[in-house]
Amino acid sequence: MIDQLTIRAHLDALAKPRGSLGRLEDIAVRLAQTQDRIDPRTTPRQIVLFAGDHGCVADGVSAWPAAVTGMMIGTILAGRATSNALAAANDCPLRLVDVGVAGARLSDAPAFFRDARVGDGTASLAEGAAMRVAQFDAAWKVGASEADRAIDAGAALLIAGEMGIGNTTPAACLTALLTGLDPAAAVGRGAGADDDVVALKTRIVRAAVARAMPQLEPDARGAIAAVCGYEIAAMAGFFAQGAARGATLLLDGYVATAAALIAERLAPGSARGMIAGHRSAEPGHAAALAALGLEPLLDWGMRLGEGSGALVALPLLDAAAALLNDVARLDAIGATRPD
Repeated sequence: MIDQLTIRAHLDALAKPRGSLGRLEDIAVRLAQTQDRIDPRTTPRQIVLFAGDHGCVADGVSAWPAAVTGMMIGTILAGRATSNALAAANDCPLRLVDVGVAGARLSDAPAFFRDARVGDGTASLAEGAAMRVAQFDAAWKVGASEADRAIDAGAALLIAGEMGIGNTTPAACLTALLTGLDPAAAVGRGAGADDDVVALKTRIVRAAVARAMPQLEPDARGAIAAVCGYEIAAMAGFFAQGAARGATLLLDGYVATAAALIAERLAPGSARGMIAGHRSAEPGHAAALAALGLEPLLDWGMRLGEGSGALVALPLLDAAAALLNDVARLDAIGATRPD
């Protein structure tokens, strides 16, 4: 990987006072490192939203019913969701992939939709394993194929988003399992849970992590599958393959970062390609980012998902790329830096 000193030397040689762009220069360093080049690109780019249902919703972990996942898929397909608006504003093509949502398959969906269902929602992690290892592997492959598709089409920067009511519960399980965080500290309000729901959610997460933890060392994939979701497994495969192929991975919030933890655990080195778009309002997100060694670009209390936080942070990477690629050197304009 290109070292920081080389990138800093390039920045210091540009026609500006040394370090005068502050944090933007730090972002430029990280961006260059993710692509291992002094002239990184942020275009073309691609956001892929992965969708899945979660059996634990029936156990009361969410303020919203599972049917809302399907409703939101319809909204995304109609181009009217937050993710659509933010993706369009940032010239970032959006693709939606159904990895595990229950219901009838769509026969007249737009071209940006892919039906790649591994199953009709996970089993409840409150009762036992959410999915089998074979299902986890299949979802991972869906994500990896989407990374290949985007990169083969020229994408230099990838964003993964998710849609799945109840998915902050598996995200909390995965964060506790893979970072050692106490389950109570990993559980938040998700999409607006009240105190009673949070208490129930915490009990379910604690029990699920306790079942999975003894399996983690001898069979990491089995332990992860037991508390995962189809869309989370797909995002993990997306991140691992994207990193392996040299793309920049701009992370969204808590659920996407849980997938990033899986990618780093099963494909070590994946985190080298990652930049954290933001720190979400979910309490476990900071621990997940710390475990990956990532400092978030924004800390605005966002918690929507759908890749929204990463899309909001995307212009910062565009600015960093412009700095590295488009600013003249001091020596090119005949100036000498006073030292």
